[in-house]
Amino acid sequence: MMRILARWRAGLALLLALVAAPAFAAPPLVLAAASLQESLTEAAGAWQARGHAAPRLSFAASSALARQVLAGAPADLFVSADEEWMDAVAAKGLIVPATRRDFLANRLVLVAPAARPARLAIRPGFPLARALGNGRLAMADPDAVPAGRYGKAALIRLGVWPSVAARVARAENVRAALALVERGEAPLGIVYATDARAAPKVAVVGVFPAASHPPITYPIARLTTATSPDAEGFRAFLVS
Repeated sequence: MMRILARWRAGLALLLALVAAPAFAAPPLVLAAASLQESLTEAAGAWQARGHAAPRLSFAASSALARQVLAGAPADLFVSADEEWMDAVAAKGLIVPATRRDFLANRLVLVAPAARPARLAIRPGFPLARALGNGRLAMADPDAVPAGRYGKAALIRLGVWPSVAARVARAENVRAALALVERGEAPLGIVYATDARAAPKVAVVGVFPAASHPPITYPIARLTTATSPDAEGFRAFLVS
């Protein structure tokens, strides 16, 4: 009887310990523009090294991510590659306004396969269509994806959009456009400078003048659906 009672007490003590033990906080889910894969992954590693749970990072085109948020997808932070998609989410009251910050910037570049580098000076009226030969110009969707919209704006400003508009290979995001050039399926592509630096199989042909397109900024905000206790801490860490 005494042994049975002792086992019962031990079992009860274990149960009470399990009930009293604090549950691990769910790490924040971050919806981020595809062009931020390297920088945010590195930042998440630095955050984890400080003793926090690793944030969950989901990368895609800002347009696709914004539509997910607008459709009610649960997430903690949203990082867009332009102000327009963040504005769309904010207009529906889905971000905490005080947490919105522009915390990164980028440049727009023209790239070619590293094995077949092109020589082309980016300036008004430059012969982009001729440089394409029989190929197509890889771009993120210029009607929806920020990288594509920046690229279209630059080509319009430089006076060459009409000559290449019908020859654009539209990709779902900037990384998909980069992949077309990496695989040699497109002789030229328009991507962010950070994408080009992360891709040894492409070479930068030239950098688009900053004045040829709207400033490329990355706003971040905490979503009203945020549930992770670490969401605000990680956001503050990123913008610090």
